[in-house]
Amino acid sequence: MSPRSRSSSSVMDDELRLPRVPGVIRRFWARHPLLADILVALICLALNLVPAATFRVPAEAGRGPSPAALVLVPLTICACLLLLRRRQWPTIVFMGALVLDVAFLLAGTGTGSMLGLVTSYSLAVYRSTRAAWMGFGIGVSALGVVAFWLGFAGLVAPSNGANSVVGTGGMLLIGTLIGVNVGNRKRYVEAIIARSRQLLVERDQQAQLAASAERSRIAREMHDIVSHSLTVIVALSEGATATRDQDRARAATAQVADTARAALLEMRAMLGVLRDDSASAPLSPVGDDAVATVVESARAAGYPVVIRQESTAGTIADLPRSLRLAVARIVQEGVTNAMRHAPAARRIDVLLQIGAREVVVEVRNDGVVGPPSTGGYGLRGLRERVDHVGGELDVGPLSPSGWRVRARLPVDVDRARPEPTDLPSPEETP
Repeated sequence: MSPRSRSSSSVMDDELRLPRVPGVIRRFWARHPLLADILVALICLALNLVPAATFRVPAEAGRGPSPAALVLVPLTICACLLLLRRRQWPTIVFMGALVLDVAFLLAGTGTGSMLGLVTSYSLAVYRSTRAAWMGFGIGVSALGVVAFWLGFAGLVAPSNGANSVVGTGGMLLIGTLIGVNVGNRKRYVEAIIARSRQLLVERDQQAQLAASAERSRIAREMHDIVSHSLTVIVALSEGATATRDQDRARAATAQVADTARAALLEMRAMLGVLRDDSASAPLSPVGDDAVATVVESARAAGYPVVIRQESTAGTIADLPRSLRLAVARIVQEGVTNAMRHAPAARRIDVLLQIGAREVVVEVRNDGVVGPPSTGGYGLRGLRERVDHVGGELDVGPLSPSGWRVRARLPVDVDRARPEPTDLPSPEETP
């Protein structure tokens, strides 16, 4: 594990506020696992080395160490040294202890060693409960088979074989039961901590996604408000500058002021929602007549905008609020693009078809100058808005000098969603 990953893990643990391990002694052993393993290995070595070193068969009593003792001593040392790796290699350590118990049985002595208890415990804690019970069954079965074979061959007294199986089996059973209890609790706590860390990561990811979505939403609304208003203001200002008629210039200047004032009101309404933490309303136009306002402002700037509405299920005011917002923004973006990219347009057609199941919004224009655009922030915002209400958007050229923006918006999908809270009026916005 790298220092960076350790630091991030410690920061995450601090944020999780994990409780301290109870007890001074338990905290000490938790911080020094190698020291605990060395102490356990020394205790097992002391308990098993003396019987192995002093082992003699009755016929050789008083004649010094027997060949069996010369084999049992290094086996005992090796098995005890393996305990230093019982956390990393629990299966190998368990097999080493089982080999030592079989060696003691072959030598003619039958006693259960501490190694079986410690290694079966380690197998249950650091491997799995299933592995611990499998080890217990394999160990007892192996010792039983060896004891029966040696007793049947007359190499070991039946009592010694029975003592070896019962003693070793008892140690393995005790170690397995304790290890299963401790291991299951350890794995359960680790699973809870891992799940908590996962939830913490998911919470941060959700916060980042929500912040990114909110930034995109604000950027989309800002673009829709500023882009259209500035396009109208530029067109009116150029017209007022080009004309020599003072009355027409004065009317154009007044229209510039009205357009700027309306844009300011929308900006104030939107920023008021953003400043109010308790406000849950979505960003939306100030009024329900936004489509008519867009058309009138474009006409005032000198563009030939014609709107046509076909309805079989009410008017725009009867639609859900989010759908009205989508319709208004689609018309606004289509007309704004026509004003910006088709200054010589002879006709800009806006078609609204309101049906019981879907609403079709279409903006057509001619007079496109230059190659068609691949799509900027405005068209990207339109796609996001149409996707939000479950609709379809089709944008593309109709002819070498024509362009069309067409959207199909389902009514039923939007009606199934809860109605948002209304925005405060511009006059009430601080």
